Amino acid sequence: MQTTTETESYRIVGTPRFGGILVVADHASNRVPGDIDLGIAPELMDEHIAIDIGVAEIAERMCARPGTAALLGNVSRLVCDTNRTVDDPAAIPETSDGRAIPGNVGIDREARLARFHHPFHDALTALLNEQPPQLTLILHSFTPQMATRPDETRPWHCGVLYDVDDRGARIATRLFEEEGLVVGDQEPYSGKIYNAAIERHVESEGRPYLYLEIRQDLISDEQGQAQWAERLIRVCNQVALEIA
Repeated sequence: MQTTTETESYRIVGTPRFGGILVVADHASNRVPGDIDLGIAPELMDEHIAIDIGVAEIAERMCARPGTAALLGNVSRLVCDTNRTVDDPAAIPETSDGRAIPGNVGIDREARLARFHHPFHDALTALLNEQPPQLTLILHSFTPQMATRPDETRPWHCGVLYDVDDRGARIATRLFEEEGLVVGDQEPYSGKIYNAAIERHVESEGRPYLYLEIRQDLISDEQGQAQWAERLIRVCNQVALEIA
């Protein structure tokens, strides 16, 4: 039975352990608190603009193994995107992939950030300081096709992101490619741009990490989620060993 701690901003699944693996998935939920109205169609909350499809299920499966724990965001990225810095307008987006989010216009941004963004990052800081993992896996997923870029192809099975420290990315790329996967190097996003977690929590402290994006059509069902959870347990353990 997995241990779970839940707050409005985040969930902690599993038991964090010194020298273990910590999975961080800040876009793991599409939950919208009852007192917040985003003003968008309910069906959009199941799409990539609202949640990183598949990452919560992968993280929870990984946490079934001793020594692995996860910090999961507990609200939709449309409510508060904790993968953005507090001064980034996209931390509380007014548009996403061409969709207007009218409920985020004219709100008290500082109150929203204080309610969701700050507690999530405070919890991550505490986990990293109190039970330092051997490896932090920052886990995201990406849509095969953006609505605003219909002609853009995204052929990668997964992508590695990094800023300055590319150790985890290089090791993982080799391991994924040995399994026949197509790996994007800073694709479809760049860790030099989307680096709120990297800069604040890992690279600034010299902590080993792997920042990974998985294509959502590969992990939208239980079979894909189970396959990637098993793969990531193997890859993360090997990355941790080689970086140490």
